[in-house]
Amino acid sequence: VCWGFAITDFVWWIGIGHAGTLISAILLLLHQKWRTSINRIAEAMTIFALCCAGLFPLLHLGRPWFAYWLLPYPNTMQLWPQFRSALVWDVFAVSTYFLVSLLFWYMGMVPDLATLRDRSTSRLGQIAYGFLALGWRNSARHWHRFNSAYLLLGGLATPLVVSVHSVVSSDFAMSVAPGWHETVFPPYFVAGAIFSGFAMVLVLCIPLRHIYALQDLITTDHLAVMGKVLLATSLLTSYGYLSEQFLSWYGHEHAERSLYTDRLIGDYAPLAWTVFACNSVVPQVLWIPALRRREAVLFVVSLAVLVGMWLERFVIIATTLHHDYLPSAWGLFQPTIYDYLTFFGSIGLFLATFLLFTRLLPMLSMSELRASLPGSRGHEEGR
Repeated sequence: VCWGFAITDFVWWIGIGHAGTLISAILLLLHQKWRTSINRIAEAMTIFALCCAGLFPLLHLGRPWFAYWLLPYPNTMQLWPQFRSALVWDVFAVSTYFLVSLLFWYMGMVPDLATLRDRSTSRLGQIAYGFLALGWRNSARHWHRFNSAYLLLGGLATPLVVSVHSVVSSDFAMSVAPGWHETVFPPYFVAGAIFSGFAMVLVLCIPLRHIYALQDLITTDHLAVMGKVLLATSLLTSYGYLSEQFLSWYGHEHAERSLYTDRLIGDYAPLAWTVFACNSVVPQVLWIPALRRREAVLFVVSLAVLVGMWLERFVIIATTLHHDYLPSAWGLFQPTIYDYLTFFGSIGLFLATFLLFTRLLPMLSMSELRASLPGSRGHEEGR
């Protein structure tokens, strides 16, 4: 349980990294036009959240300079990863998801990078953006290949949205620990990941549209649609909570019942009830259409969801590990100052990388927005 805080941070950041690929990939395949104003921000959020998540497995090693021991390669020490372990599945799932998301994000920026190359006033900018633009010349052949590759990456990324967090949940569900051995975990974790990811998208988009005066591009209609998705995923997550509680009662398994009783009235009960309030009760205000279009309401609800989803992961991990089958190992887990500093440091890393992105790269997809303008060829074809 001493690693409970770090595992919570890892799962929380992985969850936040889900919504970016969902917005871009699935909505691209479904030809949803409202994605164009927010997809670039969401994709960047995915990349930086996965970078923050990747810190914690390295910290788990204790000696991160020996991380290469985890790789399956012929070596004189005859060290091989245990491929039957769900933790090794994590490595492959998360690294594959990061690679595909990075390619998908970069592919969508190629036309915009060419625009920055052509308009850059400094020699360094022309060289850097020109290198990243891959020789883009806005020709029909380039657009044909771009659209084919973009759709292909979208098709690859879409199943990864479901598979990655299903694999992360398998770390818990494949064990026999009380409270974790649940078949509902994969869909429950996926819904929770999309839930927290959309909340982070709103937390980022609402300040940005004011700081950079993007109200005409990120409209209240976009925010209202994301509010609907937030409400829907809240209901799915709440169903997971109720399913867990019902199965622990219906299953007549003593350890399961004891664990859930401990969650509801034990040492971590205040955190468990806070999770229910933040993730199940607070989002219900979004049933009201007028409130879904108010930035302040969406921002407060999204912050509550982010807090609630972090606490949910902490409750799932800490309550099981501090009170398992071995009574001699029972105890109350108290996070240390280093746990808090590591978590806040990861938030600082995320904000720093995201601010660098807004400074150096286009936050919105210029090529897609240009194609959606009235009178443009893309707009006429779409209509």
